[in-house]
Amino acid sequence: MSINVTEPSAVGFSTERLARIQPAMQRYVDNLGFGGICTLLARRGQVVHFAQVGQQDRESGTPLPADAIYRIYSMTKPIICTALMTLHEEGRFQLFEPVAKYLPAFAKMSVLTGNAEAGYTEVDAVRPMTIHQLFTHTSGLTYGFLEDTPVSKMYLDAKLMQDADQTLESVIDDIARFPLAYQPGERWHYSVSIDVLAHLIEVLSGQPLRDFLQARLFGPLGMADTAFEVAPEKQNRLATMYGHPDVLYHQFSTFLQAWTTGDNGRRDVSDGYPASGAPNFARGGHGLFSTAADYLRFAQMLLNRGQLDGARILGRKTVEFMHANHLPPALLPYELNKIPSLGYGFGLGSRVLLDAPASAVPGSPGEFGWAGAAKTYYWVDP
Repeated sequence: MSINVTEPSAVGFSTERLARIQPAMQRYVDNLGFGGICTLLARRGQVVHFAQVGQQDRESGTPLPADAIYRIYSMTKPIICTALMTLHEEGRFQLFEPVAKYLPAFAKMSVLTGNAEAGYTEVDAVRPMTIHQLFTHTSGLTYGFLEDTPVSKMYLDAKLMQDADQTLESVIDDIARFPLAYQPGERWHYSVSIDVLAHLIEVLSGQPLRDFLQARLFGPLGMADTAFEVAPEKQNRLATMYGHPDVLYHQFSTFLQAWTTGDNGRRDVSDGYPASGAPNFARGGHGLFSTAADYLRFAQMLLNRGQLDGARILGRKTVEFMHANHLPPALLPYELNKIPSLGYGFGLGSRVLLDAPASAVPGSPGEFGWAGAAKTYYWVDP
């Protein structure tokens, strides 16, 4: 998909200031070990900046093309949440219903309590996990790469979600066999919750996740390069991964230490994040491949309150509801691996800026977005 770039001043941006972006990107490539970087900025429906620096593949010297395809990791999550909310608009489920109503494997959950010195024990969950808690990461689930709960180590030791040949249904059944890290609703904790929501899409719609996303989002929005695999004729556009081995399979401190010490070599992550040859590979928390141009169309649809180029994906009020803060004051600031997100709340699948001074980010209240483990980011500023 070709991108036409508009003169920034035509939509109220400073041409001179935007010209500072590309040299800054180049410094990351030259000095911090990044293979290549692509940035795209749009306002009032017009792209005003679209640039690439560095290489798609260092070893071959291939420059990073405008249509490079990336593993977007957790930027899969907002797409899944948006897709599920199309079913909410159809009345297929209610947000505060128990997850177990649709996924019986979660009917009787336990919570791991205690500490390393005194020992751990499992107690019954005091309330059922709700669909809303999955959206907001308050379900009590966790991730294997986090280090602030022993349940994460259980996930890691069991190699949870590391088998790309495993069906999504089977992955979710495995998740339900572990105790929760926290009582549902009592703490924000980043987790595999969106993977559970992805399987909920399959159960409610009766369709494989791949087919549902294509019919509800990718087709109507013209996201021709977004999928859980890369077609053979597009493989030459896939960006090589550089950095620490797949963050999903390592404790966070190990990943962070390697990144900050410059361990940014070529990495093959195809076993856990395959670009082809894995027909069962469909996940909710990661797994999609996309381009800057495709993700722009998704983000622009959200900025347009649910529609793009005549395709209505969600109602205006649903989009506004999703990107309001859904966390009570007692759960703010939420923390990701003990790092507080000051000034931010959390909506249905995305962070939401509430207080710019507190966040130390010169943004606007109401700005929302998320990121991916391979250093992909998106922001929408209404």
